[in-house]
Amino acid sequence: MDELSGFVIAVARVRPSKSINEVDIASVKKKMKDKAFARAVNREDIVRGATELEMPLDNVIAEVITALKSDAERLGLAGAL
Repeated sequence: MDELSGFVIAVARVRPSKSINEVDIASVKKKMKDKAFARAVNREDIVRGATELEMPLDNVIAEVITALKSDAERLGLAGAL
């Protein structure tokens, strides 16, 4: 789910710490409701992707956050020094 990965990265980058460790499901879902935030990301594609995976959206978001946390240093999402 490239759309969702990019969206979660954007959520992390607007945090003061720029850390994926401060991103949770609620913060991603809140930003999904904000149409001005990352407006190029198609929210319907994200929801449709979760449906196609036959997983609740919250679970898919959690999996993406976990995956990004495991590679946070390389992605520049470990937080500001």
